[in-house]
Amino acid sequence: MDRQRRRILQWSLAAQATALAAALPGWPAHAHEPTNGSTPMPNARDGRHDFDFYHGRWQVKNRRLSQRLAGSDEWIEFDAIDECKPVLGGLGSIDRYTTDWGGGIVGMALRLYRPQTRQWHVYWASDRDGVLEPPLVGAFHDGVGVFEGREAHEGRLLPSRAVWSQITPTSLRWEQALSPDEGKTWETNWVMHMTRLA
Repeated sequence: MDRQRRRILQWSLAAQATALAAALPGWPAHAHEPTNGSTPMPNARDGRHDFDFYHGRWQVKNRRLSQRLAGSDEWIEFDAIDECKPVLGGLGSIDRYTTDWGGGIVGMALRLYRPQTRQWHVYWASDRDGVLEPPLVGAFHDGVGVFEGREAHEGRLLPSRAVWSQITPTSLRWEQALSPDEGKTWETNWVMHMTRLA
């Protein structure tokens, strides 16, 4: 039964991501097409090393919207440190995110690459509730990583998207957005600029 539930969840997430991909100009639709879990996506490259650039320690400049999907234009700024290490022989990575903001937060991102589908699954948890959230699923294309899924917001599961861009050996940008209308419009609610630490 667990295996069947996992298969249904994988297909559901992939179908959601396919619908959301239409909102990304220039992003190939096939990048998020559902697979049977064992067959690589058509034209997909092996991206198991696509997050290697992030191994190490980073200074994080955060800009977070004070209220999401409420028409707010007030941004909260704070600093954090993120440290990323490879796991599973390079088939994944894990972060430790720490900040003093909001009374202090310790978070964790877990990224796992599935060679069968050639997609990354990115999970998040923090010491606020200890819950491993449903993954954002996606891949890199032309140096930009787009990862999509669903996130709980005020009792609804809304389309969620994270984008990694402007990647250099010493810096990068990450941003997160939610859609209140199934991908027709998006609101960016969190932006991070990372700078590599020695």
